[in-house]
Amino acid sequence: MTDIDKKDGPADTPPAGPEAIKAIPVRHYGRYVSAVVALGLLAAIVYAFSQGKINWGAIPDYFFDDRILDGVGKTLLLTILSMAIGIVGGVLLAVMRLSKNPVTSSIAWFYIWFFRGTPVLVQLIVWFNLGLVFEYINLGPFYKNEWSDFMTPFLTALLGLGLNEAAYMAEICRAGLLAVDEGQTEASHALGMSHVKTLRRIVIPQAMRVIVPPTGNEVINMLKTTSLVSVVQYPELLRAAQDIGQTSGAPAEMLFLAAAWYLLLTSIFSIGQYYLERYYARGSSRSLPATPFQKIKANLLSLSNRSASTGGTA
Repeated sequence: MTDIDKKDGPADTPPAGPEAIKAIPVRHYGRYVSAVVALGLLAAIVYAFSQGKINWGAIPDYFFDDRILDGVGKTLLLTILSMAIGIVGGVLLAVMRLSKNPVTSSIAWFYIWFFRGTPVLVQLIVWFNLGLVFEYINLGPFYKNEWSDFMTPFLTALLGLGLNEAAYMAEICRAGLLAVDEGQTEASHALGMSHVKTLRRIVIPQAMRVIVPPTGNEVINMLKTTSLVSVVQYPELLRAAQDIGQTSGAPAEMLFLAAAWYLLLTSIFSIGQYYLERYYARGSSRSLPATPFQKIKANLLSLSNRSASTGGTA
């Protein structure tokens, strides 16, 4: 055998691959400009309020006053009970509205039309003054009293807010029920399930994904709407702040105090709404949205990785 001459050069040298692409992030100068403008406006607003004739020291002095804390407790109690009435009534009205019975659907439609068409403040005042129409309330052997003694400020606030909320929750629940495919109901009926069991086990659990987000907004809105019941002499948060403002000579400061409490409570409710929405999103998305703590952790890790890569290239 004759040897085959090999050409000069490195043997078995792999072909040179493409050069590594260095990604250069796009610089968004508009973000920096808008951030500077926003900070400037915020600083101007803070400076304007600091120069106003407002005794800011009165706010921390009364922030945890017993009357304020009692008003906060009554506000939360009224919010929870009113939303409970609104949710139960809303589910019932939504089922009635979707019923094939024309009588029940018409009653539900009229209820929703009336309570959504009149302001809640007007409804509160009407409930408080119904003694002009009904002098006595007579429930036979169970209860009998004058309307003015029966319709207390708390009951007025509870009925006015709860019954009004039921009209809005009815439309929210109706939208959630209609969002469930009709095939789910047909399949459950084919398996022999009754209409009530189908709603309870099949339709309503799937509709909750649509119902929960607007319901959370309604809870936060209800918390702020409770401030209207001060017109019927119910001592909730705003009423307590106004009473303290009249006796202490700091009415504007107490309004800022009430606003701070409302912001604190709505922030806590918003966090609860976020986790509740995340809970009901388990079956609709492959990956759950990150929690605020997970987002903060991811941002910190990205910043540390970016600084490490910058230091390594330097």
